[in-house]
Amino acid sequence: MGYWLDRAPPTQLETHYGDRRVRCFVERPASVQAMLVEAVAQAPQREALVCGDRRFRWREVDHEVSRLAGGLAALGVAAGDRVALLLSNRAEFVLLLLAIARLGAITVPLNIREQTPELAYGLAQCGAVALVFDADLAARLPDANDVPALRHRIAVGGSAAGALRYDALRARLARHDVSSVREDDVAVILYTSGTTGRPKGAMLTHLGIVHSALHYLHAMRLVETDRCIASVPLSHVTGLVAMIAAMLACRGTLIVMNAFKAADFLRLAARERMTCTLMVPAMYNLCLLESDFDMHDLSSWRLGGYGGAPMPPPTIERLAQKLPALALMNAYGATETTSPATLMPPHLTREHGDSVGLAVACGEIQVVDDDGAAVAPGESGEVWIGGPMVVPGYWHNPEATAREFSQGFWHSGDVGSLDASGFLRVFDRKKDMINRGGYKVYGAEVEAVLAAHPAVVESAVIGTPCPVLGERVHAFVTLREPSVSADALRAFCAAHLADYKVPESFTLQDAPLPRNANGKALKRVLRERLTAERR
Repeated sequence: MGYWLDRAPPTQLETHYGDRRVRCFVERPASVQAMLVEAVAQAPQREALVCGDRRFRWREVDHEVSRLAGGLAALGVAAGDRVALLLSNRAEFVLLLLAIARLGAITVPLNIREQTPELAYGLAQCGAVALVFDADLAARLPDANDVPALRHRIAVGGSAAGALRYDALRARLARHDVSSVREDDVAVILYTSGTTGRPKGAMLTHLGIVHSALHYLHAMRLVETDRCIASVPLSHVTGLVAMIAAMLACRGTLIVMNAFKAADFLRLAARERMTCTLMVPAMYNLCLLESDFDMHDLSSWRLGGYGGAPMPPPTIERLAQKLPALALMNAYGATETTSPATLMPPHLTREHGDSVGLAVACGEIQVVDDDGAAVAPGESGEVWIGGPMVVPGYWHNPEATAREFSQGFWHSGDVGSLDASGFLRVFDRKKDMINRGGYKVYGAEVEAVLAAHPAVVESAVIGTPCPVLGERVHAFVTLREPSVSADALRAFCAAHLADYKVPESFTLQDAPLPRNANGKALKRVLRERLTAERR
């Protein structure tokens, strides 16, 4: 029995998504909407949602959701229809997500950084019938001819030509009845980054979202008094599941932050008595760099989740010194796994600093070779992930589904290893692994060493083409002390790494690394930049 399974409620094997045999929690809400129903029934007066100066109790959330569901229904939105949200972090995102679930419709969150052609593709590919958008993004919306299924446009925070105002949607007759959905039905379509082609719409089901929320609930021991700040985008899987769904599951309080700025985050965390959050390690580092960090009362902060990259040991040590009551928990997952596939027990974070943790209670991890055969413990291979939280596939894309899923397992594209105790190490993206003269170099390992240097804020290691060795190792490094030289960093790495892993060239900068909305460094952008500079 796994660590989390030994501490979780009873589970059983069930068949879902056609013929998948997966381990599921015996007792669980039947849908996203059912989680809201339970929260309202059990904690109607508890604070549920905070955004700026707006505060909602659970019964008030339910009332708003009912009004919005009624407004959407009056527009003809029905079960199975796709409703897209092009919204920044705001209360309306949470309320609309739940209203769409109440109708049995499907939410399609879109990235507010996307441009018109990308928005047109996503809206057309999923066949969205309605789009709710921030009014200041109106100029970026595609023409009607490019999105023929789109019947309604609804503006939030202002007005836009040809669009219904959000307040008018709320003014419609409330809808109190709840549409019937099955657990295996799609609740959300989330588009992947599309690094290898057109974005793919991962189909997050009610079953998957519920299980991921329960994985967080039981592993993090979330309770009604927990207060979570969402400073990552709600439109991505971490915000959607680790923030919104997890707070639904525990009936806690979600505090929505429009955009992350370390100084604002610290002030908000102190004011709202935040108890937990989940961010990328770089965000913790930015908080620690604030000169007035010690002036904020963060005594309520008991749990700090992180993902997207390893937490540098120096950051772990500094947090332990400044916040001794804070437990750190690594979380590893993806859009296709509906957020967490592994979690690290907080008391083992220091002991297993190079691991992303153990498979969640109902999850299953395999590490396989190029033929799909399991490798021995400790050997490296591609990480495959199974469980009820793994999506059944991609929306209207059977070719990609067939290519990236086997026997209920999703092929992550990550290279990693499992030890005999079940701890997973993730070395790099399969496509990002550097092949230097036949030797494998994992960027994450080099980045972990660089993170230990006191002058380094963050780094990203990539391979550069070499006619002799195939690839050589190059490091982009953001420094807090500009006087540090490439030679000094090279010598530091040489003291901790095999010679073939030591970066041979560096780009030193004071600007932060380019990152996507989930906080992951965009190594593709860095490769393109380096290629352009060397021409």
